[in-house]
Amino acid sequence: MTDFTDEQRSRIIEMAWEDRTPFEAIERLFGLNESAVIKLMRAELKASSFRLWRARVSGRKTKHLKLRNPDIDRAYCPTQYKR
Repeated sequence: MTDFTDEQRSRIIEMAWEDRTPFEAIERLFGLNESAVIKLMRAELKASSFRLWRARVSGRKTKHLKLRNPDIDRAYCPTQYKR
């Protein structure tokens, strides 16, 4: 697995937890496919947190662009990043 800075690793984990951020976006930005993200999450999270995350993203349509409603063309909620 490619070495990432702490900041990059933190961002990958944050994106993986976000409901509307598809795995394809993580791959495009960081070069990690879904299985690599799963490996990273397993290594970085506590076992109980990893199990919660896997249960949360398993079968979630918004985590995969091909399963996603085509009307959704953004990766996050407009109010998620308040300025």
